[in-house]
Amino acid sequence: MSFVNRRKQRIAERSRRRSEEGNFEYVFLAIVAMGMLALGVVMVFSASLARAYFENADGYYYLKRELFFAVFGVAVMYGMAKYDFTRLRKMAPVLMAISIALLIIVLIPGVGVSANGARRWLGAGLATFQPAEFAKLAVILFVASVMSARPRLLVSLRDMALPVLAVPVFACFLVLLEPDMGTAITLGVTVAGMLLVAGVSLRVLAPPAAVAAFVILVSVTFSPHQMDRITAFLDPWKDATGTGHQIIQSWVAIGSGGLSGVGLGQSVQKFNYLPESHTDMIFSIISEETGILGAMLVIAGFIAFAYIGCRIALKCHYRFGKFVAAGITSMLVGQAAINLCAVTGLLPLTGVPLPLVSYGGSSLIVVLASIGILLNIAVNPRGKIAAAPQKKNKAVQSRDRGRRDGRAPGAGARSRRRAHG
Repeated sequence: MSFVNRRKQRIAERSRRRSEEGNFEYVFLAIVAMGMLALGVVMVFSASLARAYFENADGYYYLKRELFFAVFGVAVMYGMAKYDFTRLRKMAPVLMAISIALLIIVLIPGVGVSANGARRWLGAGLATFQPAEFAKLAVILFVASVMSARPRLLVSLRDMALPVLAVPVFACFLVLLEPDMGTAITLGVTVAGMLLVAGVSLRVLAPPAAVAAFVILVSVTFSPHQMDRITAFLDPWKDATGTGHQIIQSWVAIGSGGLSGVGLGQSVQKFNYLPESHTDMIFSIISEETGILGAMLVIAGFIAFAYIGCRIALKCHYRFGKFVAAGITSMLVGQAAINLCAVTGLLPLTGVPLPLVSYGGSSLIVVLASIGILLNIAVNPRGKIAAAPQKKNKAVQSRDRGRRDGRAPGAGARSRRRAHG
């Protein structure tokens, strides 16, 4: 067998192995996502049954809405899993601009819908959505596109401040004006995760982190609602029937579950004792009805997300795909960690939903769309081209020189011919 044929055979074998690994990650991620979604639908029905009956005389009210969002979200996820993620690189600036515009529009009195002291929603009925949820995905795509196109910016804070950080910081500022502290923190965690995967040192990230902490402190100081949450976090028993009521009732629900729980559908706290039992505080109801075993199952699901997301990001040597995978994983796992810590009293309450489990259309659809992109990265041939670096002779290196910035082979030659033509 000639050297060329042996080389082709080795390349084909490596491609086959990478394809099998990508399929494993695709299937594993899809199973975990569908399992968590199914759990979420069941628990939303259980946690919202009493509230739905008392408010709408229909115990299935929230279940029907959640099923609609879930079916629509799965369709979006399937579509994004089939859509070539590399095309999102050119769309990222447009999506970011749309996101910024929506974040500004929602702040206009009379346009944005207000609830619980915050103006976060646009639309009405089933068409109501949160621009801040869309901003999470837009920020991921935008930051990934900039970092992949200009990796030299990541060397110092001064170089990357304007091109990389300015737009996400502005988006966080608009989210804080709603106010929505939880989503702003989630955006910060997401961008930080992407920068760490890109190789930015902790020394470079320390000054932005310090500035972010100062901004959060100022925001809390001038927001009575957020200050009440800090006070409740420090000493919930000081106002057990007021600011500390929600976290105390959350502890009661978690403590009542024991090892195996009181039984599915048998929660007492959901009967208007625990506020937001089907949204932000749904983990407390899960703990009450399924006990420590059910709670650990939820935590294990997000650990599985972290593992498979990091695996996909590390295997993808196409820079844009690597950064997008890292951003989506940071967003999902970071948001879950913030929610779980808040519900258990390790952090102040932030109003961040539990991904795939809490009730909410905007959050669920954006999360499922993000998972769809992650699924496409896992099996997309572009993401696996450089998964196993190979030695090339000078002729091959010259021919593939146009691939370094993500263009197809020969793209550089075609552009030079057009320029001279």
